Amino acid sequence: MNLPTHIWINGHITHTAEARVSPFDHGFLVGDGVFETLVARGGRPFTPTRHWRRLVDSCRAMNITPPEYDTFLSAMLATMEANGLADARVRVTLTSGDGPLGSDRGDSPPTMTVAATPLKPWPPTETILTVPWTRNERCALAGIKSTSYAGNVRALALAHAEGAGEAIFANTQDELCEGTGTNIFIVTGGRVQTPPLSSGCLAGVTRGLVLEACAAAGIVVEEVSIPIALLKTCEEAFLTSSTRDVHPLAKIDQRPMPGVAGPVTQRVAQAFRDFVAGRDDP
Repeated sequence: MNLPTHIWINGHITHTAEARVSPFDHGFLVGDGVFETLVARGGRPFTPTRHWRRLVDSCRAMNITPPEYDTFLSAMLATMEANGLADARVRVTLTSGDGPLGSDRGDSPPTMTVAATPLKPWPPTETILTVPWTRNERCALAGIKSTSYAGNVRALALAHAEGAGEAIFANTQDELCEGTGTNIFIVTGGRVQTPPLSSGCLAGVTRGLVLEACAAAGIVVEEVSIPIALLKTCEEAFLTSSTRDVHPLAKIDQRPMPGVAGPVTQRVAQAFRDFVAGRDDP
């Protein structure tokens, strides 16, 4: 794995080989932190305001002091410049700082890091596997972009072992929820549907943009509870995320899907492109 040459830590650009985070940092010890992942193109992060607002919401929910917007943006730009990247995947991480070995917190200030790596394209279509584990829609971390990602790591490893590129979770009510790093939309009976936030899914930035884009284009999208069993019969489906945009599905649990040929998915993807065209921060 090729690591970036430089990283931003607590206000300073540091060479990656010299970068250090305390072994007592609660992000390391117990996953007590939050993060955002953004795409940057042409030297500009895409939708930084929306990502900062969600980071602030996650920080407030976790009682972590969030960064000011100017710090958030300047840290990303500095990190990209230090690594010579105009097109990049950028990750901003905040933890609660040093703490005891258990769940109690200490009184240290937060740790903030920013890393940037080259932006790599996804294939034209994706395949998914529904996994046997569930999202708990009543969990304390529901809807928070937390660094407690071990469940996602396990699920994605299973998906990869079965030849799929993303894992999909149901919630405890056997309703469709989300992927490890994606939101999901389906087309059933010609209608576009996506799980509501009450399902326990993350309020994805691209999910929100797609909903707004579809509304502007006259495409009705229903935010409704979806039985996970509908993945066996839906006509089309696609994923959304900051790095994927609108990503058509070619297989669901080995069941062939239309992929890029899906007419409704094509309309949604075009509506999204039109909505964000020429704007770094829609």
